[in-house]
Amino acid sequence: MTHSYGYKRKTRHKFRKGFKQHGAIHIAKSLTSYRIGDIVDVVVDGAIHKGMPYKYYHGRTGTVFNVNPRSVGVIVNKQVRNRIIPKRLHIRVEHLKLSTSRVEFLNRIKENDKVTLQSFRKRPRPTNRENISPPRELLPNPPESLTSLSPKLSS
Repeated sequence: MTHSYGYKRKTRHKFRKGFKQHGAIHIAKSLTSYRIGDIVDVVVDGAIHKGMPYKYYHGRTGTVFNVNPRSVGVIVNKQVRNRIIPKRLHIRVEHLKLSTSRVEFLNRIKENDKVTLQSFRKRPRPTNRENISPPRELLPNPPESLTSLSPKLSS
C-alpha cells in the first residue's frame, strides 16, 4: 500500500503521549497565563484535536503576539529554501508551554548584576566576561635520533 497524503500523516510517534502520561489534562495547563512577548514551545498534545498545529511546528519555539480566550497567537520562524518566513499561528493553550530557553541567560545576568553591585567601589573592578584560557604550549621539536622509514621523506 502507498502512504496516505492526509494532514496528520506520519505522526503516529510524533504526537503520541509518553509512558504513564495518558489521561486527563492537568488543570495547570489551562490556567497558565501567556502575555504578549513571552517565548513559548509548541508541544502538540495528541489527545486534543482542536487547535492542533501542523506537524512541522511540533517542538518549535516562538513568540506570543496575540492572546485570545482559548488560543494564543504565536510567531514561529520557518525556513523555506533560502529564506526564513515568520509564520503567525493561533494555537490552543493545550499545545503550548512556556519556554525555558532563556532561563540560564537571565540567571547569568542576575548573577553579574549582583557581583557588580557588591564590588562596585572595589579595585580592581570585576569583569563579567567569560574567562578564555590562553593558547597551549607548543610541543617540543622531535629528537634528531629518529630515522624515517619512508625513503621519500629522508632527503
